[in-house]
Amino acid sequence: MVLKAELHCHVEGAASPALVAAQAQKYGVDISSFIRDGAYCWTDFTSFLLAYDKAASLFRTPEDYALLAETYLTELAAEDAIYSEFFTSPDHAERAGLSPHAYTEALGEGIARAKAATGIEARMIVTGVRHFGTEAVERAARFAASCNHPLVTGFGVAGDERIGHPRDFARAFEIAREAGLGITIHAGEFGGAESVRAALDHVRPSRLGHGVRAVEDPDLVRRIADEGVVLEVCPVSNVMLKVFPDFASHPIPHLLAAGCRVTLNSDDPPHFHTSIRREYQVAPEHFGLDQTVLEAITRTAIKAAFVDEETRPALLARLAQEKAPA
Repeated sequence: MVLKAELHCHVEGAASPALVAAQAQKYGVDISSFIRDGAYCWTDFTSFLLAYDKAASLFRTPEDYALLAETYLTELAAEDAIYSEFFTSPDHAERAGLSPHAYTEALGEGIARAKAATGIEARMIVTGVRHFGTEAVERAARFAASCNHPLVTGFGVAGDERIGHPRDFARAFEIAREAGLGITIHAGEFGGAESVRAALDHVRPSRLGHGVRAVEDPDLVRRIADEGVVLEVCPVSNVMLKVFPDFASHPIPHLLAAGCRVTLNSDDPPHFHTSIRREYQVAPEHFGLDQTVLEAITRTAIKAAFVDEETRPALLARLAQEKAPA
């Protein structure tokens, strides 16, 4: 068994179709336009974002969000995950009629419930949504910097990479950095290598969400390796969204061989028919990664986690204990 850690998952995107269907029944909403036969329905990145937003709109109360976080983390722990960071979206909460503070407190309650039941540790990364505009992203950064929730430890920007430029969000990231939050940004998924370079130049993140299209530029791959920037790689998502046509084309082996620090993540798991377990299964099946490499990937994730320096050694000790002979 390989213990797992996940750094890249959007909490609203982790809602299973069954949970969303229950929420729809609760609120009397027709979901047939984006869920059919118990599965999410979308055809491209734009329709995926639409399905994501429609599902997110069905979480409207603190208890809804506490249940969402608790359910996701409990499922994750059942797949031998010991740590999770998930992206939160104050913008989605406000669109559903909930204040960012109430939303964050509710997710924290869900984290506490899951930890009590399973022992899994979790933290939250507040995200701005780039296609909601620069002002919305800066508002999310100010919230992240001032909310004082002990489990909010990072800030990032997600959403449609085709809209906006990393320089547009530089001030938002400075607000977060000044507050001591960890910094990550989605880049190199639908944006090419140039989006990764721009993110490194203008945001200076310690981690990149995806980052896989850096492979288009060998000099950029060397820069990522030299600077120790950690890549939050989501292989199944990348293939499902046609970032790469198939696993044989995916650059994980190349990135690892180049010395890049890589982690495995599920992104929006039910949308892509995946899970953290499947990501760790795809790695040996399609990329030839053995158990030793998978264990190293989990260690990379924990070392790169936006977590306090008391929790990190405890998590690393759990890994070492699992690996030790009985």
